[in-house]
Amino acid sequence: MDSTADTIVAAATPPGTGGVGVVRVSGDDVEQIARTMLGSLPEPRTATYRSFRNEAGERIDAGLALYFPAPASFTGESVLELHGHGGPVVVSLLVDAVVELGARQAQPGEFSKRAFLNGKLDLVQAEAIADLIASGTAQAARAALRSLAGRFSAAINALAEQLVRLRMHVEAAIDFPEEEIDFLSDDALLARIDECAEAFGTLVSEARQGRVLRDGFQVVIVGKPNAGKSSLLNLLSGQEAAIVTEIAGTTRDVLREQIDVDGLAVDIVDTAGLRDDPDLIEAEGIRRAKEALGNADAVLWIQDVTGAGPDRPDMPDGAPVTIVHNKIDKSGDEPGLRDGEVWISAQTGAGVDALRRRIRELAGYENLGEGAFTARRRHVRALRRAHEHFLAGRKALDERRSGELMAEELRLAHDALGEITGASTADDLLGRIFSKFCIGK
Repeated sequence: MDSTADTIVAAATPPGTGGVGVVRVSGDDVEQIARTMLGSLPEPRTATYRSFRNEAGERIDAGLALYFPAPASFTGESVLELHGHGGPVVVSLLVDAVVELGARQAQPGEFSKRAFLNGKLDLVQAEAIADLIASGTAQAARAALRSLAGRFSAAINALAEQLVRLRMHVEAAIDFPEEEIDFLSDDALLARIDECAEAFGTLVSEARQGRVLRDGFQVVIVGKPNAGKSSLLNLLSGQEAAIVTEIAGTTRDVLREQIDVDGLAVDIVDTAGLRDDPDLIEAEGIRRAKEALGNADAVLWIQDVTGAGPDRPDMPDGAPVTIVHNKIDKSGDEPGLRDGEVWISAQTGAGVDALRRRIRELAGYENLGEGAFTARRRHVRALRRAHEHFLAGRKALDERRSGELMAEELRLAHDALGEITGASTADDLLGRIFSKFCIGK
């Protein structure tokens, strides 16, 4: 198990060759390690050019050294960063030299975990670091930066404070039952309940948007052979990602491309055409297509409008299915979105804007601009659980005039919100969260 008493070290830049490689060190032994490797302790928060030496005094590299004394650092501990040349051998030698001087290799996410444990970040902000690094679109990166700056945490904390005030009001009514005034039905309490309800509604919606913005949205294209699935993939991705021929069954495997729909990262998955009596290779493609359907957030069933008769999908329960009528350039149908179905031409591009609009609708995504922040599935689940406790408490008050039950439900709602920011989070959950981070973060 990792110990916060240890001094830790890791490469903070990704593996491979680059112009600069950064090695980060954090802990109580940073000052002594810096004196040994650099000759003296650098001036705090000032980039200083130094030679980097191992314990035996051998020169490993030369570059910039940055020293951040505790507590004014990312982790809240003393931190040393060595910015040397970005060759993997050089970076490895620097890490080995620090280990020889008493540090140990950091665990994944351990720098961020220490920042959280030392009160430099809350849990949402710590997770936002990983989200910022992994952002798939510019909008997602900006949203992650807002979470890192505390936008999401501030909204959670404000809602938690509203719950506390509401709970205090309810418990005051419980403690003074002999008072002539019915505190459980006065206007001030009802107003606070309405305020909490509105705040929950807004935050649940924003968090759902943030989750989609962070995780992206997977759309699977299915249909009969030669319906135009691969042509649609090429149209949406803006490149010849799939081979398109007049021969049925050209696509034998699952093809994936990511597109940006108004800041939402959408994974478009093209699959083998679904038909009876395929050959052996095509049958494997169809099996993979059905497997992709099980992981889909939404399904686009491509239908050739020039075909004979209606062709409606028989899909398993789960992701919503949208009928996309393709080849309208041959049928003369008008492009657009009508009654939840889309008319397009993958050949000419007619109707593609309507299809992109439909994808946004399926994702429940709206571009919130400067108000957006990223959220994770665990955030949304905890927020929904808190909302459910709030609604249960409100119901207990409305139907049973039970202040005790409402107070208990409000306590549970407050605890659920605390799980999001880390105010009430079990150690095993922390371990799972930070284990998914980069080693040097």
